[in-house]
Amino acid sequence: MRKQGKVYLLGAGPGDPGLLSLKAKKCLESADAVVYDRLADPRILAFARKDAEMIYVGKASANHVMRQPDINKLLVKLAAEGKTVARLKGGDPFVFGRGGEEALELQEAGLPFEFVPGVTSAIAVAEYAGIPVTHRHVATSFAVVTGHEAPAKGASTINWRGLAKAVDTLVFLMGVENIDKISSQLVANGRSASTPAAVIRWGTHPEQRTLVTTLGQAAADVKANNLQPPAIFIVGEVVKLRKQLQWFDNKPLFGKTVVVTRARAQASVLTQKLEALGAKVVEVPAIKIVPAADYAPLDSAIAHLADYRWLVFTSANGVEFFFQRLAKEGKDTRALAAVKVAAIGSATADELRAYGVTADLVPSAYKAEELAEALAGQVAAGDKILIARAKVAREVLPVALRQLGAQVDVCTAYETVSDCDNKEELLAALAQKGTVVTFTSSSTVTNLLQVLGENKEMLKNAVLAAIGPVTAATLQEQGLDAGIEAAEFTIDGLVKAIEEYYKLKE
Repeated sequence: MRKQGKVYLLGAGPGDPGLLSLKAKKCLESADAVVYDRLADPRILAFARKDAEMIYVGKASANHVMRQPDINKLLVKLAAEGKTVARLKGGDPFVFGRGGEEALELQEAGLPFEFVPGVTSAIAVAEYAGIPVTHRHVATSFAVVTGHEAPAKGASTINWRGLAKAVDTLVFLMGVENIDKISSQLVANGRSASTPAAVIRWGTHPEQRTLVTTLGQAAADVKANNLQPPAIFIVGEVVKLRKQLQWFDNKPLFGKTVVVTRARAQASVLTQKLEALGAKVVEVPAIKIVPAADYAPLDSAIAHLADYRWLVFTSANGVEFFFQRLAKEGKDTRALAAVKVAAIGSATADELRAYGVTADLVPSAYKAEELAEALAGQVAAGDKILIARAKVAREVLPVALRQLGAQVDVCTAYETVSDCDNKEELLAALAQKGTVVTFTSSSTVTNLLQVLGENKEMLKNAVLAAIGPVTAATLQEQGLDAGIEAAEFTIDGLVKAIEEYYKLKE
């Protein structure tokens, strides 16, 4: 018996993926099919199952991939096939989102549906611009109005006289193309041309742009500044409060584009920290972390862990893959009871703590030379040392330890390989002058250059940010200079260095 299909009409919010509700996320994760609009953020779509059918029905002004009646029929068809459908709509389904139209068609077909409210752009976009739609001492009412009425209606049904005189704050959605008509109607019906107004494009996105104007000047200013959809138009005295309440588009990295070249599985931490400072982040993973092709040497070392005096980790990845092999061999942290553990830096030490192990040694400076120096006073001739690391890495540490008379086994815990599935997005980011490109290891440098190929010269228009001197040296070897170099060789140190770079430019 075929299962009962159902359509969830989800509000995706105005753009910032962090504004998606937990319920909407849960619906996306369980859907057999996702029907989504033009403004859906890729990070929201990423919540969908890997095997979910993804159907784009985006509609831009005068350019519809699929007409609304066809979208309605598509939802009926999918649900009739027994599928659970997530219909993802920008903002809220009921605020000019045509959610009611789609649901009525489902109801007529006898198919179940459910609404999941979303944060409407009418309020959220204004908020991200520091403009409250109401304020006790300024505005006690607001109205949300379509800026683009259905052409089939003929005459407008908007009560311009009532809106002009009876409502404190007016928010017009999809109104940029008709801003001249909107402004003229409001002024003609009694609203002062000097009333403060604002046009906000790409609200809640890192590309957000806010134009503060007046009702009478709005149309001319929009034309002069070439402001295009998507944008909202706000009219009212509350616009004046932006001077005191602006918070989103004055963050230290707002307006800056930063390319993150870390492996996709690790990029989120750096991305989140940069976005919290207002940056637009383009994730272009130059590398992918994969298991070692041959684990025989590491497995053999794990079988004889008691023979080693020291176990050394040079990255958090090394820790993760080592403990995976340890578990595969039926062992746990008790196998390290007689072994001292060294970590190259705080991030590696933190990863060890996640497995219940506290590093016995962490150098003050997070690079191989410092770790070798710190171990020099701890290692005696004849000591056996196991280093679990990437297949390709600098030989500084094993060479220094062997010079002390230690017996060093270097075992591959993981490998890094080139990985870039969005080269066009990378090239678009590099085409903008001043884009910051972050490098968190030497391998991200060599692999990104491999991805760029003959486009390598584009990096000379960018600001290159290295996590430390070793990565900066790798850039130098390739004829490139690190304009930013972290003093502390960690993700936090790199983010701080980028922030300080722009502070000095102010």
